Amino acid sequence: MQEKLKVLVTGASRGIGRGICERLAADHYEVIGIARTRPDDWPEQLAFHSADLSNPDAIKKVLARVTDTGPCYGLVNNVGFVPTGTLEQVDMHDLQRAVALNIEVSILCAQALLPGMKALGMGRIINISSRAALGKQGRTLYSMAKAGLIGMTRTWALELAEHGITVNVIAPGPIATEFFQEVNDAQSASTQKLLQGIPVGRIGQPQDVAHAAAYFIDPRCGFVTGQTHYVCGGITIGAA
Repeated sequence: MQEKLKVLVTGASRGIGRGICERLAADHYEVIGIARTRPDDWPEQLAFHSADLSNPDAIKKVLARVTDTGPCYGLVNNVGFVPTGTLEQVDMHDLQRAVALNIEVSILCAQALLPGMKALGMGRIINISSRAALGKQGRTLYSMAKAGLIGMTRTWALELAEHGITVNVIAPGPIATEFFQEVNDAQSASTQKLLQGIPVGRIGQPQDVAHAAAYFIDPRCGFVTGQTHYVCGGITIGAA
């Protein structure tokens, strides 16, 4: 029996991260999830490491345990932080946390897993950005961090192509997750306007993003790199 390809997913406990883990496990990858807290209903057959991903030392310890068991073929950088507020309300503490959870974790995970990918002669890195990278009111720090992921992805794609490693971005639009509910008041006029403006007529689900991740992670998807794929129900068409 062929050995399963190992894929690490950060921010795995809920929402998009959880959906990606479940989809990749169903597609017969060996999935390893990392998040602050292991959910009570986490599948027993899937590995899980609890860690405070805002703490670089904690991240490095977990990554050492992951790589000690052999090389990872895939990495999904999903963990993030969604600070809200207008420009006048931007807090520098939130700025540092946004960089730590959206950017620094992604770099640390990629650095740790790259030697294994290079040894395999192939690899897949997927960075989860957001439609907000194109601009969204009240999201100065979030749009900054998510746009930064897109820029890093294009650079990594150029650097790693010769090693058979692809690097791509998935940028979700409105997705029905705990994060979305926390930062979007369901009763507000702005949220209602956003949802009513989705061309396909519904809010996205974590499974919609997971399907895109399954495409990019596939070993057969070796000729696509440095790309940003919007999973947004058409909301990005003609609008920022």
